[in-house]
Amino acid sequence: MKISSLLLLVVGVLAGGAASYGWFAHQGANASATSQPAERKVLYYRNPMGQPDTSPVPKKDSMGMDYIPVYADEVNAAPKERKVLYYRNPMGQPDTSPVPKKDSMGMDYIPVYADDAPAEKGLVKIDAVRRQNLGVTSVPVKWAQLSRQVKAVGMFAVDERRQFTITSKLDGWVDKLYVNATGEQVKRGQPLFELYSPELIAAQQEYRIALQNQANPQLSSNLGSAALSRLRYWDIPESSIKQLAAGSAAKRTLPYVSPVNGVVLTKNITQGMKFTAGEVLYQVADLSQLWLLAEVFEQDLAAVQPGQPVTVRVNAYPSQRFTGKVAFIYPTLNSDTRTVQVRIELANPDGKLKPGMYAEAQLQSTATGAAQLVVPESALIDSGHRQVVLIDKGEGQYVPRQVKVLARGEIAQGERQIAVSGLQEGEKVVTQANFLIDSESNLQAAFSSMGGQ
Repeated sequence: MKISSLLLLVVGVLAGGAASYGWFAHQGANASATSQPAERKVLYYRNPMGQPDTSPVPKKDSMGMDYIPVYADEVNAAPKERKVLYYRNPMGQPDTSPVPKKDSMGMDYIPVYADDAPAEKGLVKIDAVRRQNLGVTSVPVKWAQLSRQVKAVGMFAVDERRQFTITSKLDGWVDKLYVNATGEQVKRGQPLFELYSPELIAAQQEYRIALQNQANPQLSSNLGSAALSRLRYWDIPESSIKQLAAGSAAKRTLPYVSPVNGVVLTKNITQGMKFTAGEVLYQVADLSQLWLLAEVFEQDLAAVQPGQPVTVRVNAYPSQRFTGKVAFIYPTLNSDTRTVQVRIELANPDGKLKPGMYAEAQLQSTATGAAQLVVPESALIDSGHRQVVLIDKGEGQYVPRQVKVLARGEIAQGERQIAVSGLQEGEKVVTQANFLIDSESNLQAAFSSMGGQ
């Protein structure tokens, strides 16, 4: 009896241990199962810009942005009650409604919740995915000294002060032509052609008679003075007049000489032709100095001053640089190109530069003064009514701030920079995608003002 009771006791203990082991094993399996993160079920993918467009599979929109997954646990979770301020137009039009409605295309107005309203006026919040897709870039505001380097294009022209028109002051014929082609170089005093004129012959004879008639000094003096004056008015060379005074006979023809050094630009004279007084026979220009008429943009005009040194490059001599200086800034602006013409004077002793050549002019850099707070020019949003930059406040938050442009220039031949007021050193400003963010900020501001009415 005692042995059977003992056996029953042992069997009971073993059975209880087995049952306990099975229970603990079951509990351990459950704990292991619950420690593994449950896979989230994607119901669909929604448009990243909030458009009423979904997809059962991953895809991108027309701007290359990924559609956003919508999970089952997010849809089935108990929704948190959010306060709706108003409903805005789904197409971004400045139209709001206090109650749900549809637009003319049947699209639902989008609710704007109280917890979505930005704490700061114009503040825009952008998630990391959108920031990456838009390519948002920010740089810090810093102190720097700006320099201006103005570039312009232009065309070489003849120096108007070195251009001459050669005419005759009396009627005559071309008895012999010496300079008979355009482009020829002429020197001062060089004969251009032989002039034949009956009036010239008569004046020579009168002068000789006056000199020979010494018996009547008064008649000789009056006649000689009149003849000598006519010869000089007609620009007869003094050498020819002195020959007459020395007793030389009157010449049938006399040489007509060039009054200047230069190049023949136009020639309106031929062998044997008759011409009248005042008729243009030659046009001669001294090309040892030229003008470069450069077009300077309106925004660069403040950096251009008379006497400023200029470096010039032409396509004909790409490895060579020519130097000149600003001589004159014209007083009118071309309304079509928004440029002002600037006259640059250059020496041209070798004749390499030709009137009509195109050239690139670079006005040497000039410092604008003390260091200033500067930002890249791409950071500025200038609507004509206001000048704004976007401040990057971190964590995808951006707020517009109105500034005033003080100067424009460059830093060590780099990106164009602007000096502005209204910023502090170290603040970050957006340089890329700032126009899109500013549009969103203006839109939110408009919605907020309408929602508050």
